[in-house]
Amino acid sequence: MTDQDMERVDLLIVGGGINGAGIARDAAGRGLSVLLVEQDDLASHTSSASTKLIHGGLRYLEYGEFRLVREALIERERLLNMAPHIIWPLSFVLPQTQSPRPAWMVRLGLFLYDHLGGREKLPGTRTVALERSPLGDGLSPRKGKAFVYSDCWVEDSRLVALNALDASERGARIETRTRLVDARREGQGWTATVEAAGQSRTVHARALVNAAGPWVADVIGRTHGTRHDRGVRLVKGSHIVVPKLYEGDHAFMLQNDDRRIVFAIPYEGKFTLVGTTDESWTGAPAKASISAAETRYLLDTVNRYFAHKVGEVDIVWSYAGIRPLYDDHSANASAVTRDYVLDLDTGPEGAAEAPVLNIFGGKITTYRKLAEHAMRELARFFPQAGGAWTAGAALPGGDMSDADFERFLHSLTGRYADVPPALLRRLARAYGTRVSELLEAGGLGPDLGGGLHTAEVDYLVKAEWARTAEDILFRRSKLGLHVPPGTPERLAAYLAEQGVA
Repeated sequence: MTDQDMERVDLLIVGGGINGAGIARDAAGRGLSVLLVEQDDLASHTSSASTKLIHGGLRYLEYGEFRLVREALIERERLLNMAPHIIWPLSFVLPQTQSPRPAWMVRLGLFLYDHLGGREKLPGTRTVALERSPLGDGLSPRKGKAFVYSDCWVEDSRLVALNALDASERGARIETRTRLVDARREGQGWTATVEAAGQSRTVHARALVNAAGPWVADVIGRTHGTRHDRGVRLVKGSHIVVPKLYEGDHAFMLQNDDRRIVFAIPYEGKFTLVGTTDESWTGAPAKASISAAETRYLLDTVNRYFAHKVGEVDIVWSYAGIRPLYDDHSANASAVTRDYVLDLDTGPEGAAEAPVLNIFGGKITTYRKLAEHAMRELARFFPQAGGAWTAGAALPGGDMSDADFERFLHSLTGRYADVPPALLRRLARAYGTRVSELLEAGGLGPDLGGGLHTAEVDYLVKAEWARTAEDILFRRSKLGLHVPPGTPERLAAYLAEQGVA
């Protein structure tokens, strides 16, 4: 291949989690040519292993993270308006009976939480007596007072897929199961080798963005001639899913004697999601799983608070993810900053500028703002690029009137009366206004199990880079918790018949 024939892009992004997908979307919308490579599936690690909240991070106030909390609170309602099909309000009950913090301190924190971010849609904090309020149902002991505040729920892995989809529709190339082998500075750019299915090729990029999450240090090691003095602190967070612990659509924020908090959240209709933990990860980044100690910690927490007791036998699913936090040398994993750090390296002094931007930390709530900040860091290298545009720009499927999901769903009910209501709601939640691409494409096709029809599978393969049964059952959806035995095998067989690999 001659130099003239080499594949060229403005931006090569390594990592298909929320930060990589968000930066790809932002950059493509500014008119830059973008290639994103992800070694596994989109959101296959940290970005699908979150507590699935769009929130300011109430507990971060305790560590003085006021800038992060303010930015997150502003983004909270912005994202709610951008993607109302996959993001919706959620009330949190914060019991004070077993709190290690005095009530005045918690109330002060909630006052700041209500006012730091210019809240508009979400209700402010209120106080309830648990013995007299239905919000106390299921607690044991059911006594004392609780504060009730608001945040938002998000389908985390779908948020990643929708950002990637929007980036693709704006011209970006998204390549999963593709890894960066190495990259080196050459003149005013990077020459990189990427590999997929055992085949490698060379790409020239004006700038490189390292959004590899837990693998950020590994990617730094594959970029020759860059600084290696930035540290990453890997912290594992784990969750369990158990049968529903209480009735109601509200969540609980549970305080432990060690001052850590655990959420109990309604999940997938008939379950409760419990998490998260904070456990240092000292090895090389890898697929994480919950430890026995973490399992005991989460079970002990819920059994302290709820009348319905659960044990390991009740756990229907667990998952864990590794958070790539910037190493601020905190001795306590729970206190390590969740703020993001953008490290721009332009090469040795006097050398031709070939920038690499390394992304440390970050949280789902602030991904859009992180992407804006990333593009601001890179702006001088791309004078032709447009300005910031993503604030208020709906994600695919989110362009519904007044961001009102229930009104949108009601309009679908009349148009698709032959689709079972529960299935219609699930599809509308997943795909928003794009649900018509499924429902008007010649029928839903055979049911592979649990309401997963072949038309939906075909759409996910074509539009959202799904390749395996796990991609579909546990990242593009959570149908894996609902489908009958044999469905994963039938789905895998169908994918093979369609030549999907």
